[in-house]
Amino acid sequence: MWDKFMDRFLEMGTELGFRLIMALLVIGIGLRVVSWVVKRMTSSRGYQRLEGGIQSFFRSFLKIGLNILVFLSAAYILGIPMTSFVTVLASGGVAIGLALQGALSNFAGGLMILLFKPFQIGDFVEAGGYSGTVQGITVFYTILITPDNKRVTLPNGGLTNAAIVDYSCEATRRVDLTFAVGYGCEIDPVKELLLSEAASQGQVLSEPEPFARMTAQKDYALEFTLRVWCAAEDYWEVLYDLNEKVKRAFDREGIEIPFPQLDVHVREKK
Repeated sequence: MWDKFMDRFLEMGTELGFRLIMALLVIGIGLRVVSWVVKRMTSSRGYQRLEGGIQSFFRSFLKIGLNILVFLSAAYILGIPMTSFVTVLASGGVAIGLALQGALSNFAGGLMILLFKPFQIGDFVEAGGYSGTVQGITVFYTILITPDNKRVTLPNGGLTNAAIVDYSCEATRRVDLTFAVGYGCEIDPVKELLLSEAASQGQVLSEPEPFARMTAQKDYALEFTLRVWCAAEDYWEVLYDLNEKVKRAFDREGIEIPFPQLDVHVREKK
């Protein structure tokens, strides 16, 4: 009796060990095959013709789908029947649905982003309280790289319900600048100086024409607004250059740049 039990135990242990080794081999080899397949697919000509966002989404979706097949194959080798998975999914459908609600929302959000294209890879956008260049659009997340080189991962589901500002979708952008001068300055010379400095900036477009007007009378200064148009990629250079040029021009022409000040009158008590 004991001998039969031991023989049966050894037989089952040997079979289980063999299955376990085969499952580990399938996982190890399968993951390598998945990487090779994804690499081959993403290097094909047809894939390269796709838009950047679709490329990123398809690569992520393909890799996740193939990895799931590898682990299902390993489970089958271990002797776990596929009907067990179906039964578990059916009995726990509500719980799984609630657990995966966020993931499914992000997946649907990714499809909406690819369908309606509120932004594309390479665009500089502002979304979810962050600003950065879109580096990738995966199945569940969109990845931004901020100007100071931080990586921000945003759920796709939240992006489809949030306001998104795309600074790269149009070929041109308007640069708005505000300058304050003292009340003793003449209006027309200041306007002419601002327009002259705008015209000397090579990236500023002639159409639409630069705009310079006095727009407010503050407590201690006259406020002037300068608006110019430039190519989207030249925005920051034009913004910083014009700020520096106007400051130098004000100094050269003796135009006063005021600062807040308070006049105190002391009354002597008789």
